[in-house]
Amino acid sequence: MPEPWVSVDEVANHLGVAKDSVYRWIEQKGLPAHRVGRLWKFKLSEIDEWVHAGGAGPDDDSATGTRKEK
Repeated sequence: MPEPWVSVDEVANHLGVAKDSVYRWIEQKGLPAHRVGRLWKFKLSEIDEWVHAGGAGPDDDSATGTRKEK
């Protein structure tokens, strides 16, 4: 059975972050996402690979949507 496509809400819930973080990571950090009309769709296996590869770098504070100062 093929892996189902999931929504921004489901990805945010899976990662424990706000939807705004998901959208920001698509634009700024290359979060693997596929545009279907106006919607973004995802494969959780691709999301997990991206996270394990360090896609969401440590300079993000995902809970607040702000960047930490270095």
